[in-house]
Amino acid sequence: MEYRGPFGTIPTKTPGMHFTELMPHMASRSDKYTMIRSMVTTSNDHPTAGTIALTGFNENAGPVQPNFGSIIAKDQVSTEALPSFFYVGRGIPRDLPRRIEGYGGGALGKAYDPFLVRADEHGEVSIPQLDLLKGITPKRIQDRQRLLQQLDNAERRLESAGIDEWHRTHQSAYGLLADSKARQAFDLTQESDKVRSRYGQTTFGQGCLLARRLAEARVPYIQVNWSEYVETFSPNCDFGWDTHIFNFELLQDRHCPILDRAYSALIDDLSDRGMLDDTLLIAMGEFGRTPKISNRAAREHHKDCYFSIWAGGGIEPGRVIGESDAKAEHPITRPITPLQVGTTIAELCGIGARKRAEMKVLDGGSVIHELI
Repeated sequence: MEYRGPFGTIPTKTPGMHFTELMPHMASRSDKYTMIRSMVTTSNDHPTAGTIALTGFNENAGPVQPNFGSIIAKDQVSTEALPSFFYVGRGIPRDLPRRIEGYGGGALGKAYDPFLVRADEHGEVSIPQLDLLKGITPKRIQDRQRLLQQLDNAERRLESAGIDEWHRTHQSAYGLLADSKARQAFDLTQESDKVRSRYGQTTFGQGCLLARRLAEARVPYIQVNWSEYVETFSPNCDFGWDTHIFNFELLQDRHCPILDRAYSALIDDLSDRGMLDDTLLIAMGEFGRTPKISNRAAREHHKDCYFSIWAGGGIEPGRVIGESDAKAEHPITRPITPLQVGTTIAELCGIGARKRAEMKVLDGGSVIHELI
């Protein structure tokens, strides 16, 4: 068992592709998505690799490059009284020492940071940005908006970028409280018990359901995070995927069943509602895990070969892109980087090469042509 773990494999609907037996729902739906199994990155460090995964670039001395979602948010404004970029999860992803700096607007500015929203395992939704406004009713918000409108002329005379970013953030918060239709997107009780149960009574499962409702409300970009802390066990433990210990136990009893159920439910739900063709759905981490089992009976960080799953958005499903060596340690065909992932997302969202150059984003990135 130096490489092979204790679990068996099962066939999928895609010729030549097998899954772990722990993912039966995803295996039976492989005709609805395409898998890239030759992903590569340049760092085994969580914050660095996380920033690369979310921006396509390493951290540098100046502002980091913007999150892919921030690029979409700058180009596409939500049609409802909702922000254009949401993070669904407990908080900005981090390991114990530091957060992942590629979480937000970066060089585009804080105005394009994501709006954080949380859903617990019971489907209770909270919005941290609104916690500062506790006790303020929609009527009081409207009264304050009238005052803000009176101050707008004076505010606009201040050319500070910080003022503009403050304005955008707080306008989003006010809009959510004042607009009843916008608030409905966060009410998971409007879903039937059957639908809520299909996603699973977990934070990730209910987060995926919330993401579907936000997509239904025409929010351009939603990032659902597995956990706030990457570590499986930490002082604020929320069971991240960093399984340096108890790897096989966690995969069997927790991680794989939760992911298998929630991601499959999301694909089915989007498909049943006629939304999948217009919604790009990607599952990806910052790196993979070592094929070779460690002396702790677990798997370590592995930047040299991992996978991503792509569904909807015009992607041709039921395909496999890239090939690894026999031990899945390195790609032998078509290595694909996070920068290519971000460039392809932008391209599929209507941000072509000329517009990317004008926005000064994703410089040097190329499209994954097999997906377009």
